[in-house]
Amino acid sequence: MLIIPPSMTSRFPRLIPLLALAALPLLAAEPSAWPTPTAEMKPWARWWWPASAVDKENLTLELTAYAEAGLGGVEITPIYGAKGFEPRFIPFLSPQYVEMLAYTGAEAKRLGMVVDMATGTGWPFGGSQVTPEDAELKITVKEDKLVAGPTGFKVKRAAPGGSGLVLNPYSTSALAHYLAPFDTAFAPLPKGTIHGQFHDSFEYTANWSSEFETRFHEMHGYDLRDHAAEFGGKGDPDTIARIKSDYRETLSALHLDYVRAWVAWAHKNGQVAREQAHGAPANLLDLYGASDVPETEIFGSTEWPIPGMRSDPAEVSYNHPQPLISRFASSAAHVSGKNLVSSETFTWLRQHFHEAPSQMKPELDSLFLSGINHVVFHGTCYSPADAVWPGWLFYASTQFNPRNSLWRDLGEGLNAYITRCQSLLQSGQPDNDVLIYWPVYDLWHNANGYDLRFGMHEEKWITESTAGKLARQLIDKGMSFDFVSDAQLVAATVENAAIKTAGGAHYRAVVIPKAVHMPAETLAHLRQLAQKGATLIFEGLPESLPGFAHSEQQENEFKKLLASPELTQSVVGPDVVAALLQHDVTSEPVAATGLGFLRRRNNSGYVYFFTNLTGKPFDGWLALGTPAQNATLLDPLTGRAGQAALIPGTRGKAQIYLQLRPDESVIIKTVGRTEPSQKGKAWLYKQTAGQPVPLTNEWRVAFTKGGPELPPAFTATELKSWTEQGGEAERFAGTARYETEFEVPAGVTADDWQLDLNDVRETARVFVNGQQAELLWALPFRTPVGTLLKPGKNTLAIEVTNLSANRIRDLDKRGVVWKNFYEINFVDPHYRRLDAATWPVMPSGLLGPITLTPLKKFDPAASVK
Repeated sequence: MLIIPPSMTSRFPRLIPLLALAALPLLAAEPSAWPTPTAEMKPWARWWWPASAVDKENLTLELTAYAEAGLGGVEITPIYGAKGFEPRFIPFLSPQYVEMLAYTGAEAKRLGMVVDMATGTGWPFGGSQVTPEDAELKITVKEDKLVAGPTGFKVKRAAPGGSGLVLNPYSTSALAHYLAPFDTAFAPLPKGTIHGQFHDSFEYTANWSSEFETRFHEMHGYDLRDHAAEFGGKGDPDTIARIKSDYRETLSALHLDYVRAWVAWAHKNGQVAREQAHGAPANLLDLYGASDVPETEIFGSTEWPIPGMRSDPAEVSYNHPQPLISRFASSAAHVSGKNLVSSETFTWLRQHFHEAPSQMKPELDSLFLSGINHVVFHGTCYSPADAVWPGWLFYASTQFNPRNSLWRDLGEGLNAYITRCQSLLQSGQPDNDVLIYWPVYDLWHNANGYDLRFGMHEEKWITESTAGKLARQLIDKGMSFDFVSDAQLVAATVENAAIKTAGGAHYRAVVIPKAVHMPAETLAHLRQLAQKGATLIFEGLPESLPGFAHSEQQENEFKKLLASPELTQSVVGPDVVAALLQHDVTSEPVAATGLGFLRRRNNSGYVYFFTNLTGKPFDGWLALGTPAQNATLLDPLTGRAGQAALIPGTRGKAQIYLQLRPDESVIIKTVGRTEPSQKGKAWLYKQTAGQPVPLTNEWRVAFTKGGPELPPAFTATELKSWTEQGGEAERFAGTARYETEFEVPAGVTADDWQLDLNDVRETARVFVNGQQAELLWALPFRTPVGTLLKPGKNTLAIEVTNLSANRIRDLDKRGVVWKNFYEINFVDPHYRRLDAATWPVMPSGLLGPITLTPLKKFDPAASVK
């Protein structure tokens, strides 16, 4: 029996699994190292139902297609309908709608999928059941008096039966009235039909409710009406800011009550709740943490330095994803003990039908680095089989639907990649060392405006804040962290010198960025944590209580707290990183290489996700910040697995050998002890053994699948875009098969051969001598083919699929009506009317050049033995 000293387990709880490895079996380094995928490990998709005009036959067709493509779940959101299909419209919550919902749930269950739904149509919550008394209110100041009135805001993109006023998001009584028709309508549904409810990002316009004044007085001890002039902007700026801070804190509390009431309602119905907190004028960490599955969102695209990554400003929106904002959702999940953290993914990734899978992968990897482990595509749209191509569509969407020319390769490529990554990123527990306090009161202390929102499109609230700048320092030093709110900190305890949150997560230290304002309760609890042995690190002590009405006694008690030695001795100034290192906080050396990492722990060791989002390859030994005696290397792109070359070590001295080209990712599973006989197949490391050999023979090109018509076949001695053939080829969306013959270069000794396709538009299935080598959909487009080669003549076939953009362009050039929807019909990423006729022709097919490079095996460990 292994006896672990209490001093070690208490101070370093994550070391427990490493010290107890002797009694645990080792997972062999074979493809079976990947967990059996569950529905939650697979990507999901938001599933728009235009006018809820669904029928059972088409529901089965669509769900079957989704399941076959590797989706694990759908989230139903009814929206406006398609013109010409009015007889099929089904009113939201009608008996017929509930019948279709029941059928959908049963079919999804049969197919191994789950069904979530938005608690309403369009967004935000609202509809015909919302009375003026329950609708949004807006506060203004006129003649130094508070005047509340209706906003008149109605549900955006509503479906039939879902139109009406938007619900007040600061009123739990209004929410109860809103949810009552759902209870009535869903009473006949079999248990388990709906897996979960979804609340979209905060796009309400209200800033007041009938409950506000009572709650404000309860929280702050004075009446806001007595200070209407200051609230309206008159007087001392600091006084104005303090009153508005109290106002914003009250809004935050009211909306948190609203979200908690909605979550409780979902639980009452046996369902989970997915919450998008971003955009709210509230403490996002508390909002995210109130749900079962906190959900972030990525909007737009990032400028990556990856060679070959295309980025045309005309194709992208004004926004780009901000990883620090995504960390608010994952932080709330980790701190509150929730395993899943989801993301509404690929909203406006590119212009319609211009989204290549190779452009999706780095955005996904960035999400994984931020702690997201449950991707929900934005999205797919229900479309009946008799709707003419491209069928029913939703604007702002990356079209993950069977009408997309890339559909087959999305399933076998992108979706399989996500599933493999998520199968391990959902395992074990997060392994973050540091809690970073989010000083929201400094943000609320602002004399401008009324409510203050923390949205996806206004990132300065985090990037230019003290918390955001400190977070960047920790990322640059390879330190893992979560953000924490006042309420979450106050609920934390100390367990043998480790900070333990209410959700059961352990941290080595709490870092408090320079904050001007902090509640006395937070400061007092921080002192208590320090008194019990927790590590606190202050950039600087706060200076003032937040808000307006403080008694002299409260001020004096706050000053005493500031003078307490437990706090004053914890101030380190700007040298936070150095202080963390002195307290044994792990610093992963990988950060110095530019590679991104995420670390989780399990009962046998650690799981690392590494990705190269830089412009340079990495090929060498990489030191880990954790101990390891053995490591399995898993490639989520191909599913291959094998034993990594490793120099064992303890206390963070282990090293592994990695080869990661730009845009490549890998997962490493480490264990602390193993016997040589238990080791699985070794990972095969390779190096180039000569210069690339161009394949310059003639290519035969035949179009095999797609539309509107199959272009005629052609031959080519030089690889160019097939659109240069003109005619049908210019407007074609689908797949063409390229075939040629070649001979392996004589006189070259090689252990393997690497086929490089270089420029591919957009996916490629490679066949050598009739056998499929690999589906290539991400950069770099290359694959080993040595095991498939034979002496003499070899055949090479490559099935290339392009975007649907050229076919859409052709529709608009010919004036074919395909944008036949009742609302916003149809816009581009800049919300301008979409006219695809002005698009340039998108290059398509195999652009090359195609080369064959000799490879040799090598053993990285040989040089260090």
